[in-house]
Amino acid sequence: MKKILPLLLLVLFTLTACGESNARMATENYLKQYKTLDSEVLVDLEAQVEKENLTEKQKEKYRDILKKQYKDLSYEILEEEYDNEVSYVTVKIEVYDLYKVQDDASIYLENNRDKFNNDKGEYDPEKYMDYKLDKMKDTTDRVEYTIIFTVTKEDDKYVVEQPTEDDLLKIHGVYNYELD
Repeated sequence: MKKILPLLLLVLFTLTACGESNARMATENYLKQYKTLDSEVLVDLEAQVEKENLTEKQKEKYRDILKKQYKDLSYEILEEEYDNEVSYVTVKIEVYDLYKVQDDASIYLENNRDKFNNDKGEYDPEKYMDYKLDKMKDTTDRVEYTIIFTVTKEDDKYVVEQPTEDDLLKIHGVYNYELD
């Protein structure tokens, strides 16, 4: 398994901000659901953890990494534009740079494969996963992204639309910014 978090792009939960009086408030509510580890967020987080081929100990560490990422997410609303029933809210977020951690771990593996061998001298992917999860857990490096959320007005309530896959990768800190 080259990358553990990109599978989070499959997270298709729809966090809505019902009853909000404007697009800004709906977007803030959406992001706060991550920061407060809303029950919908935790259900989808658990589904993602269970999809991974991890030991129970690794699953627990992975849960902790994701929870830390969500709780420590910071954001600033930069702009909001209204166009009839659709609004666009531009947000600058800051998250842990888990993309860099995973990339660095892959490079380390390429150059030090023998460090992840078992007693028989064979490569042990479990050892590598432990290493990568430890690095992800310990990182303090952060990265900023800009996301434009689409917010629609439905029955006088503003609802945040499902973010794009790239925007979800940004929220999770695993977006490949080297491609930009």
